[in-house]
Amino acid sequence: MPKTKGRAQPLTGRVAVVAGATRGAGRGIARALGEAGATVYCTGRSVRGNPSPYGRPETIEETAEMITAAGGTARAVRVDHSIESEVVALFARVDHEHGRLDILADSVAGEDPMMKQWGSFWTADLGKAEAILKQALVSHMITAKHAAPLMIRAGRGLIVEVTENDILAAGGNPVSQAAKLGLKAMALNMAAELKAHGVVAVAVTPGFLRSESMLEAHRVTESNWRKAGKKDPNFLESESPLFVGRAVAALAADPDVLDQSGQLLSSWELGRKYKLADYDGRRPDWGRLDIDFSVLPPDFVELFRTGTELQIEWLTTLAKRTRRFLAKIPKRQKSVRRSRSRV
Repeated sequence: MPKTKGRAQPLTGRVAVVAGATRGAGRGIARALGEAGATVYCTGRSVRGNPSPYGRPETIEETAEMITAAGGTARAVRVDHSIESEVVALFARVDHEHGRLDILADSVAGEDPMMKQWGSFWTADLGKAEAILKQALVSHMITAKHAAPLMIRAGRGLIVEVTENDILAAGGNPVSQAAKLGLKAMALNMAAELKAHGVVAVAVTPGFLRSESMLEAHRVTESNWRKAGKKDPNFLESESPLFVGRAVAALAADPDVLDQSGQLLSSWELGRKYKLADYDGRRPDWGRLDIDFSVLPPDFVELFRTGTELQIEWLTTLAKRTRRFLAKIPKRQKSVRRSRSRV
């Protein structure tokens, strides 16, 4: 991780909780928030000597150590975010130690192995469906529920739900699709309730993320990841987890962040907006890539095409209905002013 010395630290004095900070996007967000000056609580289930069911080597202690080694401030706290009492204890500790919570970024279960199954809904194995939804969706609800009161009390705050893809579709089976789409809808619904309190809620997706497991799947490391581009040229537009982290940090530092509340944002769009670079100076932009679909089976490509066409029709119809409904709601009184976020 780049040293924080010499870098702007617009989040100095802010306190952040990154749920699921063990690996992937969560680790990248935790590192970037620390890089920007925030005190970061790195939470998750994987600790030394007691890994999560994923069976992977990464731990929240490693993430916190990366932040402190770069000159930042971080604490590793083991929390199972699907257990409400543990989440309550976490935020009670944050409140006791700092009296504030400015940022919550939730990346829990972003790469849960239980969601890796691919296939049509009529062939899906639903034996672990309840466990997946508890870990990948309900845990996010529990965490946001207990973070929000600290932010409402202060009249400021940012909640980031990390999801997949900047359109409706995501995931390869009905359970993962429900979880990823649910996070997008959750951010939208929370934003409506929180706006009057000056608190922001958004969903954010990374691009083609070079997480630890993705590097392993392509049989490369972070030092030689470009070699994977020989088999999949799309991988050459991939981003390190730090890039989506810097996108979240820039969002948290934006005094006008309330204007983006409720939106589904992407690392590449935020990268353009805030002129961000990855740790190596690159500016990955998944949204502008002319994706090479030749690496996928033709049946997959046709499914993507059909699904996207249906989404456009669905969203167009929904937008018309929503505008009609809005026209029926009494207009806002001039005396009612929008709160401005003080994230």
